[in-house]
Amino acid sequence: MEAEEKKSLNINEIMQILPHRHPFLLLDTVTDLVPGVSAVGHKAVTYTEPFFAGHFPQEPVMPGVLIIEALAQAGAVAILSLPEFAGKTAYFGGIKNARFRRKVVPGDVLDLSVQIEAVKGPVGTGKAVATVGGQTAVTAELTFAIGM
Repeated sequence: MEAEEKKSLNINEIMQILPHRHPFLLLDTVTDLVPGVSAVGHKAVTYTEPFFAGHFPQEPVMPGVLIIEALAQAGAVAILSLPEFAGKTAYFGGIKNARFRRKVVPGDVLDLSVQIEAVKGPVGTGKAVATVGGQTAVTAELTFAIGM
């Protein structure tokens, strides 16, 4: 696939790439995918998410670590879409400079953008940004390792 070509993925196509399943699959769609380069995904956050039962019952807020995980899943779609990594799993290798700037609550649509910065063998890095309605919710630098 050419680096310039962009494509979209529905939930079934995402599940062909990622091993995650409900309730831990945190992507609904991928609207812009350039394999090995970038991915833009989306998550519609609903009140029925299992984590809202305890985080927090009086003021439901999506846990920041799950926003980071959603970003990592978008990044994993970008890297695992490369033929040499097809069928493998991307694991966290590190999280740097994570900043949480806005709460994510039921009714929000989380827009997840990851740019792959570098890949050397089975290890790579990417810059990740999560937004809601154009407002930045989370930024981070993610490191991943490709496993079997």
